[in-house]
Amino acid sequence: MAYSCYMEIRKFRDDKIKQASHDHIKLNQLHDEIMKKVIHLALSQTAEKLGPLPCPFSFFVMGSAGRLEQSIWSDQDHGIIYQDDRVETKVYFLELGKEISKGLFQAGYSYCDGGVMASNPLWCKSLYEWHHQLMKWIFEFSWESVRYLLIFIDARTLLGDEGFVDTLKNQIYQTANKDQLVKKMLNNTKYLKNGINVFGKLVTETHGPYAGLLNIKEIGILPYVNAVRLIAIKENLLTTPTLERLDTLSELHFSDIDIDFFKDQFIRLLNFRLIYCNQTNYDSGHYLPVAHLSREQSKELKDMIKNGSALFHSVRKLIEKEDSHANE
Repeated sequence: MAYSCYMEIRKFRDDKIKQASHDHIKLNQLHDEIMKKVIHLALSQTAEKLGPLPCPFSFFVMGSAGRLEQSIWSDQDHGIIYQDDRVETKVYFLELGKEISKGLFQAGYSYCDGGVMASNPLWCKSLYEWHHQLMKWIFEFSWESVRYLLIFIDARTLLGDEGFVDTLKNQIYQTANKDQLVKKMLNNTKYLKNGINVFGKLVTETHGPYAGLLNIKEIGILPYVNAVRLIAIKENLLTTPTLERLDTLSELHFSDIDIDFFKDQFIRLLNFRLIYCNQTNYDSGHYLPVAHLSREQSKELKDMIKNGSALFHSVRKLIEKEDSHANE
């Protein structure tokens, strides 16, 4: 079905989201479908104003969208890579990026607070410019540049030439100082928010609109995501979803039993978020009312948090051990 405006796509989203809202995999398949509808309409709208596409391109998503780990509500994290390096091509794709961002917003996806969107020239570049941008980030080694690299590593092509993203990821993996880069990435992500206190109680927010609620994204989900991403970078994996990365990891770091266990824990955690968090909007979807959980549900949540923390600390020890050996 062809859509004439983004609000029609928003209606499609609203009609379909409830039936997918308790199944993590079906939900993320739906998000992909919605976003592709927006992109196709944006391509049509841009072609009406500026003419046909000037060259091959890739529209890619990052963050939870890149990892296929979105909840019911999601914000925007995306970019564009295009083949040509002409000024007029840059103008065209930046306009397309703005149109897609506007369309996604109208379809129910909040703008990214950090500006990680194809409407921002930093995330909308030619393949040649992307090569230079990545090398700049790699050799700067600043906290911000390493953060940008971590974001880009989760890129997944949603529409267009998949080879562009893979080429750029391989560029990161082949850098001569990759081991130092992994250590910097560890330092960028190693401070975990404590989820269980010394009395064995779940740690909730103490003030603000979510006081008394537990931030399941920071406390539960990110330790798994960050740990598995670091190992994926060490092993040069191009895939982005945490579950797929776990499937692909070699036995060099984990046994098959470990991988199956952490996959089970992570998918349970993602579905736990869908079922028990208040899904009123993007922010509320990250906060869980622990007071409403039964004793068994609280125990299950604590176990998932503890196992995610244990996974991250084991990866941290592995990287720090290899780094200390490299410096001997």
